[in-house]
Amino acid sequence: MQSIHPKTLQDLEFPTVLEQVSARCNTELGKETALEVKPIADKELLLKILGQTSEYLASFSNDNRIPNHGFDTINGELKLLKIENTTLEISGFRRIGGICKTVGLHQKFFKKFKEYYPLLFTSTEQLEVNTEIPVAIDNVIDKFGEIRDDASIELHHIRRQINEVRGKINQSFGVALTRCQSLDFLDDIRESVVENRRVLAVKAMHRKKVKGTMMGSSKTGSIVYIVPETTLNFVRELSNLEFEEKEEVQRILNQLTDTMRPYDYLLKQYQNYLIHLDITAAKAKYASDMNALLPEINEKKELFLRDAYHPLLFLTNKLKREKTWPQTIQLHKENRIIVISGPNAGGKSITLKTIGLLQVMLQSGLLIPVHERSTVCLFDKILTDIGDNQSIENHLSTYSYRLKNMNQFLKRCNDKTLFLIDEFGTGSDPELGGALAEAFLEIFYEREAYGVITTHYANLKALADELPHATNANMLFNSKTLEPTFQLILGEAGSSFTFEVAQKNGIPYSLINKAKKKIERGKVRFDATIAKLQKERSKMVQTGSRLQDEETKARDEAERLEKLNAKIKSKLENYQELYDHNQRMIQLGDKINTAAERYFIDNKKRPLISELLRIVETENSKRKKTSAKQAKAKQVQKKQVAQELEQKIVKVRQEKKVEKKKAIQKEKNKPRPVFKIGDRVRLFDGKAVGTIDTLEKNKAAVNYGMFMTNVSIDQLELVEAKK
Repeated sequence: MQSIHPKTLQDLEFPTVLEQVSARCNTELGKETALEVKPIADKELLLKILGQTSEYLASFSNDNRIPNHGFDTINGELKLLKIENTTLEISGFRRIGGICKTVGLHQKFFKKFKEYYPLLFTSTEQLEVNTEIPVAIDNVIDKFGEIRDDASIELHHIRRQINEVRGKINQSFGVALTRCQSLDFLDDIRESVVENRRVLAVKAMHRKKVKGTMMGSSKTGSIVYIVPETTLNFVRELSNLEFEEKEEVQRILNQLTDTMRPYDYLLKQYQNYLIHLDITAAKAKYASDMNALLPEINEKKELFLRDAYHPLLFLTNKLKREKTWPQTIQLHKENRIIVISGPNAGGKSITLKTIGLLQVMLQSGLLIPVHERSTVCLFDKILTDIGDNQSIENHLSTYSYRLKNMNQFLKRCNDKTLFLIDEFGTGSDPELGGALAEAFLEIFYEREAYGVITTHYANLKALADELPHATNANMLFNSKTLEPTFQLILGEAGSSFTFEVAQKNGIPYSLINKAKKKIERGKVRFDATIAKLQKERSKMVQTGSRLQDEETKARDEAERLEKLNAKIKSKLENYQELYDHNQRMIQLGDKINTAAERYFIDNKKRPLISELLRIVETENSKRKKTSAKQAKAKQVQKKQVAQELEQKIVKVRQEKKVEKKKAIQKEKNKPRPVFKIGDRVRLFDGKAVGTIDTLEKNKAAVNYGMFMTNVSIDQLELVEAKK
């Protein structure tokens, strides 16, 4: 693959994508390097970087999170290490130690989880393992950034002497302070600190009475600051020891720097690795934010982007909580060129930029927001002509620039090229410019280049319809609301809806009608036909979508019923088998009962045993020989079926009880009839019908003809007379 021209990257807004990736980096060097990402010419390296980004993205959704990779830059230290007799500062050593420890942690992590992250493991495996550098630094510098006392024997000895001398200074100063205080030579503040030394705050009138070195006085001159003579010798000794300490520290740092110097190449590799990992992590975060993934990369020159989103538009709309329309587009050997037409503001340019930007992103090692079943191929060249490219400096008009650009296309275009041209042929006379654009398109087609163009020219739509390996496409437009739907449909050209859009934007109908009369009638009819076809296509798509939904529902329902039918059939077979078994057991029980009755009558054992053996042998002859395991399984199955049946019986009984209770409740809730003498009645749980002779309170005397009885009217119900 060849490098892609910077103008193409600018046309597709790739630098804006890099800015968004850079913002997701953790380190300053990572942010700077992310802005310099370019399409990768080496295919093997590209696939490796894409795979690493995909692995890092996968780490967000599993328990094996990749350790932190943050670091402070050591570029300054690396430059100093290349210069002889230079010494690094303590902060520089700490930065170097931090990088070495971080890389060491990553090497251990990826070695442990190399099955999850094989490509990231390979990148750390290639780095030389070095534990000497951090150990050497830790032996000299502690976690607070101070030189350790045991960094050398000499430094340990010097610092011990310094502590002893400081103790003597404090002791001698305390004695002088006590003596001067007792003699009332000191001011109320007693002591102070001047030039990092403890001094006595002596009253000016007594300064000659106190032996020592004067270090200054107060602003008013009432106080003189004096170092007692007894501490001066110790102070001088301390100064000498501090100088020796400084020289020893410098010697230790020089020695440590010399230890680091041979490893400058390795430290640079470590830093480059962490920069690369920082960019990889930023790419993975970017992919996560826009639901991107690594599609299949094929060798058969096929580009199939399913549900593809424009990354910048998707993230912008995501912040605004607005919907972004995905596009599906396919280019292959049998369909190399697509001509997109349709109304302005319908999404043609966005679709074009989506294809180009996703291709550039993929060839730069970034994951893209498409459906997981998408497949892509790699192109050597990506050529673009998008937007107004007037050049005042070079005195070029838009059309002149586009012609110059087309000339470059002709020189560079081949079968490994993807070209993207917006508003192909515009900028000149429609007929002449359209003819020239048609000629360009034919040459691109003959060279077997892949490409997508947008246009309003009818001759280009017609050419795409005539060429066997090219096709038309259009952006759908709702003719009722006069608004675009942002949906790309392959297979037919689209109308520009010029007059419809003009009408929507408030242009008077009389003016639109006048304009229609000024152009060729055939062109108006052609455009109207395209618009009509597009309307019909929109209706068919809606109908097809509805029918597809109904078919899916019907298929799901059929599958559900089929499964239910199979389940019911299986249950019925099990129940039938259980019923047959129970019937056989009843017959067997009858036979045994008959034998038992005979034994009960004649009390003869031999006929009883003979009959029982005959029954057992008859039953065993019907049984099939099975293994113990099969018998156990069958027994378990029978038990399970019996339990299910028992549960169903219990359920049915409960339902009947509930229904009976509801019926009783219903009867109770019925309005009580008003009885009167002569009514034909009967008891709720009886069949005999009688006649009421007398009524007293809640009691009724019912005459049944043969006898009479007194009952509560709550137990009676009216019997309607037969007609």
